[in-house]
Amino acid sequence: MARTPSPSQRIAELRALIQEHNHAYYGEDNPRVSDAEYDELVRELRDLEAANPDLFDESSPTALVSGAETTTFDPVVHRVPMTSLDNAMDETELAEWGERVAKGLPGEAVRYVCELKIDGLAISIRFEKGSYVQAATRGDGRTGEDVTANVRTINGLPKELKASKKVAVPEVLEVRGEIYMSIESFMKLKSEKEQENVERAAAGRAPVSVPVNPRNAGAGSLRQKDPTVTASRDLSMWSYQLGEVVGGPEFTSHHA
Repeated sequence: MARTPSPSQRIAELRALIQEHNHAYYGEDNPRVSDAEYDELVRELRDLEAANPDLFDESSPTALVSGAETTTFDPVVHRVPMTSLDNAMDETELAEWGERVAKGLPGEAVRYVCELKIDGLAISIRFEKGSYVQAATRGDGRTGEDVTANVRTINGLPKELKASKKVAVPEVLEVRGEIYMSIESFMKLKSEKEQENVERAAAGRAPVSVPVNPRNAGAGSLRQKDPTVTASRDLSMWSYQLGEVVGGPEFTSHHA
């Protein structure tokens, strides 16, 4: 009969397992478990750490923002840290979260603005005096990867910001969001790779990898060493947040 592991043993096991999955997801763009399974592992670890505070460690995956571990690109230190989103798996968890928020805020009832989330690769794009100067992945939340040349190839991204009659161009503006591949573009890329493998098999050559889902395909396309490959992948960006802003308008509620 198998013995039930102690809290310290299970915590160590979960930390190692989650770190492996983080590397597979962010470093290799090749997840080995579903998002729901991953979230359940993180939830179990958080519950165990909360019940055993003496076993908490600052290096635990629950204390860090998961992000890419590769060293293909130069590092970029985020002036404003890039945090990650939490989640709720059912109505009970959502209600409990709402109660915690309400307790921490005085005054009238809390009101929320709900926005769509795109499951892509988190990105921070920096403009200085209206000119596009840098793009960086989230990484661990403090340091990301410099993907400036690759992001520059995305057609829908403006490279210059123009002032309006009411708003001047900020000295510094960091726009944050997700780089993603649409389902249509993903299906096109997948079909191309499958056809390429048919031709390679006929020629006796080894097959190339075929993307398994839009998220992985988008992330892999953005991390290409050759920006022309990224340009051919038809990537898009969904912006929803601001990072560092110097000389720009202040938002009193939220920004999107």
